Amino acid sequence: MFAISEHGYRYQAKNNEANQTIAYHLITLTAENRDWGFGLCFAWMRNVAQLPFNHKRVYRIYCELALNLRIKPKRRLSRQKPEILKEPIHPDQIWSMDFIHDQLSDGRSYRLFNVLDDYRREGLAMDASLSFPAVRVIRTLDR
Repeated sequence: MFAISEHGYRYQAKNNEANQTIAYHLITLTAENRDWGFGLCFAWMRNVAQLPFNHKRVYRIYCELALNLRIKPKRRLSRQKPEILKEPIHPDQIWSMDFIHDQLSDGRSYRLFNVLDDYRREGLAMDASLSFPAVRVIRTLDR
């Protein structure tokens, strides 16, 4: 008359003792370890306690017990606005330094060390070398 099987209509859940065992283990695990989610609880039950229960069944009981951990939203960092760049009002007030590197045809790389005056926009020093130890940079700046 309704076109459903008699077994599906008259189905009764079995293994209530097993469900109680799963619930007991889940409650004790989450009480001892507050930061354990379902994955760790199920892994412990499967590997340490050697309980042969299906993960879908354990998760259903886990949700029925309302043991789900709240997923914390990521907090956004409050960033301060960067300072406005100061415009120089006379020469030699603000200098800019930079290293530029490139490669020769034989594969060796070289560097250029540049010092610029921001007010006049002119190059104060330019030094080229295969390596720049700190002493050489200081010597260039002292010149």
